[in-house]
Formats: sequence, C-alpha cells, structure tokens
Amino acid sequence: MKKVFTIGSATMDVFVECDEANIVSVCSKNRNSEFMSYPYGAKIDMSNFSSNLGGGGVNTAMNFANLGYDTSAIFKIGDDIYSSGILKEFKKTNVDLSNIIQDKNLSTGFSIILVSFQGDRTVLANRGANALITVDDINWEALKGAALLYIAPLNGESNKVLEPLVKYARENDIRVCFNAGSTSLKKGYEDIKKILRISDVVVMNKDEAKMCTGVEVRPDTKTEHYSKEVIHPDIKKMLELLKISDYQVIVITDGSKGSYAFNGKKYYFCPTYPSEVISTLGAGDAFASTFCASMDKTNLDIGKSLMCGSVASASVISKFGATEGLISFEEIERRLSENPDYKYIEV
Repeated sequence: MKKVFTIGSATMDVFVECDEANIVSVCSKNRNSEFMSYPYGAKIDMSNFSSNLGGGGVNTAMNFANLGYDTSAIFKIGDDIYSSGILKEFKKTNVDLSNIIQDKNLSTGFSIILVSFQGDRTVLANRGANALITVDDINWEALKGAALLYIAPLNGESNKVLEPLVKYARENDIRVCFNAGSTSLKKGYEDIKKILRISDVVVMNKDEAKMCTGVEVRPDTKTEHYSKEVIHPDIKKMLELLKISDYQVIVITDGSKGSYAFNGKKYYFCPTYPSEVISTLGAGDAFASTFCASMDKTNLDIGKSLMCGSVASASVISKFGATEGLISFEEIERRLSENPDYKYIEV
C-alpha cells in the first residue's frame, strides 16, 4: 500500500442553513458578483444546524484513507474542545495521527459556514493554529517514505513551509500534488512559479487561476457559453501559463460548469457528475485528492481521473458536511458504470 502524506488545515465546522437568506446579484460592465444577505438587525431562526470536521488537511487525509492509501496527516491544532472533537473523529479512521502538531497555547481552527438555499456557502473562518505551521513542526524523516505529498492550501505563516516542502519532495522522489491557497496566490505569478515548477499535479479553481495568472475569463467572446465541444480560450491561456514543467498536469475546476486539464499536448474537459446539491463545502478537496489518487491508480489517465474526481465531488455535495459523502474507488466505478453516457472530452 502506497504511503500518502497530506498537509493543510484542520477546523471544526459549524453549518448554518437559513431559508431567509437572500442571494443578491450585482452586475457591472466587466463582472457579475453575488452576495448572501440577511435582514439587518433581525433575529432569524435557523432551518438546519450541524457540526463537522473540516479543513483541507482533514478532508483530503480522510479521502485518501477512504480510497485505500496508507495516509498520514500533518496539521496543527490547539488543546481545546475543538481539538478534542477533531482527534476523536480521526481515531475512527485509518489515518496515521503521529505527525499532527498540537500546541496548547494556540486555538484550533474554527469556521461558521452559512449555507444558501442553492447549496453554495459563505465561510467565516478563524484560522488559529492552521496559520502557524513551521518548518520545525514537520517530521521530515517520516515524510521521506511517502510516494505522494498532497499540499492543501497553507495560509498565513504556514505558507513559509511550502517551498521547503516541495524541494524536499523533489529531492526524495516524492510526487507532489499542489492545491494553492490564497496566501500563495496573492504573492503573484512570478513568486509562485518556483512552486509550480516542481509540482507534478497543480489544481486550482477558476478564481484561483485568475488570481495567479491575471487572466480574466471574458463573457463577451464567441465561446462565452461553456459546452462539451468548446474550452474557453481564456481557460486554455490559464492552463498554459500554469504549466511550467514538461511532467506537469494542470487542472482548473469551474464549479457546476465542470473541470479542465492540460498536459502540454492535449486539453481535457469533464462535465460535473449529476448530483443533488446540499452543500458545496469540501467538494474541491474531494475532487483534487481523488484526481491525484486516480492518476496514480490509472497510470496517469487524465480523462478518467477527471471523471473519478467529479464523481467523488458530486457525492460530497449531496451531504451536509465536507467528509460525510466520501466514497471508495469501488463505489466511484459503480456509479460510472451506472451512467455510461457520462464522458470527458479530449481536444
């Protein structure tokens, strides 16, 4: 069984759903923006409420373990009621907890997720210990035995371990799957290129890719309507700018519109797998980690891996929690066999 290490955030997530939440759209010449709103000064009853584990480090570690990998998680927590809940839930899994960092002087990450009637969400996050992972916190000797290092978004001061991590992985023949966070992307394209250059798989959503490359997906081109036949030229430009080394595969996700990939020779488009949308939280983590795992399992079959990632993501969004809908490779294959018309496009 191959060893996978994941590094990222760990939070206690509180989900709040309210039927009185409004979606307000604001349009200008160059962009459309949407906001979730509540009546100002009002006291509003919740329609639904629950608490679950969350964070990129948690979500992806649980998914890799669920997919059959020998998984070890690296994340930082405090010593409080939230850390107790996280550790209690993790002990029910097969994830190795020996590399988790716990600091009694810090608070554990905590998030309030406001879920809309459309299934999308706004997250209010207190990063706490998540933002304070240091180079000295990492068990480098244990990491040496990994086949894959999955890097979830590292924010705040934790971002400083990113470059040492990818360099160490490259020196020790560890494949790297990099899911960039806002802290990395805000430093600009030239700064993040050194991370992109030595990452085997890079996964970003469309907004993150825009932040990194500066490329805006224009709504006024001939290909403004996404379809199975056409990949928007601005999406292609993003993919090309993000691909720096020959061995890389670049993936851009675009929510309900699907996902795109580029390996330097071919472009791939995969529509979303049909599913009821309860909450989109954790969908990106499920997609990216499943894609990376499937690339390993299928000997780098990009199209099939996009489909597997989409099925995994669809399962997660059908549940009210970031890890509640995780499924195995066997279940992914079963669902694909039940929907033979579901295909990716290669151009």
